[in-house]
Amino acid sequence: MEDLILKLKEEIIEVLNLEDVKPEDIDENAPLFGEGLGLDSIDALELIVLMEKSYGIKLKDPNQGKEVFKSITVMAEYIAANKTK
Repeated sequence: MEDLILKLKEEIIEVLNLEDVKPEDIDENAPLFGEGLGLDSIDALELIVLMEKSYGIKLKDPNQGKEVFKSITVMAEYIAANKTK
């Protein structure tokens, strides 16, 4: 799981162009939206595309995204359980 969490951090930094952020700067248990990493709705769309392209996971329900994108740890657990790639 640690490898997947690190990979997710690296992918999020790349996809969202977080230039001055390193993987170790991101708390995997912090919220991705609001307080923690401070992502917004455009970033959420990017994360949905990332999950589809990299892991073959399609989120059909927008409310599901709110649960899945709570933190990097929650994302990693969801990907581990549902990836098709």
